[in-house]
Amino acid sequence: MLIRPRRLRKSPIIREMVAETRLSKDMFVYPYFVVPGKQVTHAIDAMPGISHFSADTLLKDVEKGLKLGINKVLLFGVGEDKTEDASSSFHEDSIVSHAVRELKKEFSEDLFVITDVCTCAYTTHGHCGIMHDDYVQNDETVEILSKMALSHARAGADMVAPSDMMDGRIRGIREKLDQNGFQNTSIMSYSIKFASAYYGPFREAAESAPGKGDRKAYQMDFRNPNETMREAFLDEEEGADILMVKPALAYLDVIHRLKQNTNLPVACYNVSGEYSMVKAAAKNGWVDEQKVIMENMYAFSRAGASIIITYHAREILENGWM
Repeated sequence: MLIRPRRLRKSPIIREMVAETRLSKDMFVYPYFVVPGKQVTHAIDAMPGISHFSADTLLKDVEKGLKLGINKVLLFGVGEDKTEDASSSFHEDSIVSHAVRELKKEFSEDLFVITDVCTCAYTTHGHCGIMHDDYVQNDETVEILSKMALSHARAGADMVAPSDMMDGRIRGIREKLDQNGFQNTSIMSYSIKFASAYYGPFREAAESAPGKGDRKAYQMDFRNPNETMREAFLDEEEGADILMVKPALAYLDVIHRLKQNTNLPVACYNVSGEYSMVKAAAKNGWVDEQKVIMENMYAFSRAGASIIITYHAREILENGWM
């Protein structure tokens, strides 16, 4: 027998030497949920290890993360006034804009700040846009999202990440940013965001569950792989700088296909349901938490994601699992 592939699996040293997929701390983005008030750190029951933070406690937690190498964060606003027109989403002193200003004042260019751009946490009905006659209005919503992105850019956000899945919102945001002098504020588009059951814990964390109905009229049908590419390519044409797939674990095929068909960086979002399932199984002793988490991370990278947004980032680096 001349060919023995097992020779390259004989020892840890040689396995590391020939590994085809590698992870780096630079790939990770850590999400935060920011709330109004002061001295707030409130655990989120559905997401063990994850909390709501007010801006002041956020600064302290981010500082700890920076020491580990977590220098990219994604902010979600929670607890703003909810209205039919989502007006609190784009006012200049929104909780997200306030948090961005505080973070950039404290950490400047040492921290890369990304903000989620969507109306679901700011509307009375919990949908990702302006509703009339029980239907989310596309173009009216794009205008709100563009204002929201601009308010974040003015506060100092390095990147905005629209997650609404409205048609044409990347062009609308890009034009609004450029017209106001923010040509260098980049856009990470939730280009392929599925109407998924994996978002359950997030809706508790972000207080964004729809009051009635679902989001299938704007988020994507997971049965349609060809439509995913159409959505991604439209966002690329409209000026997106990074394309994201969400969720990640059930959509490795989509991540891989997108990577093969774009020259833009590909991100994936390891979402709340994926996170909480691992935590629940580990708590019950059904899986080895570290091994399952790292197997998932390598799967995302192997599929083609060069950016991984994950609630596991902190524990991976704290525990030295890479």
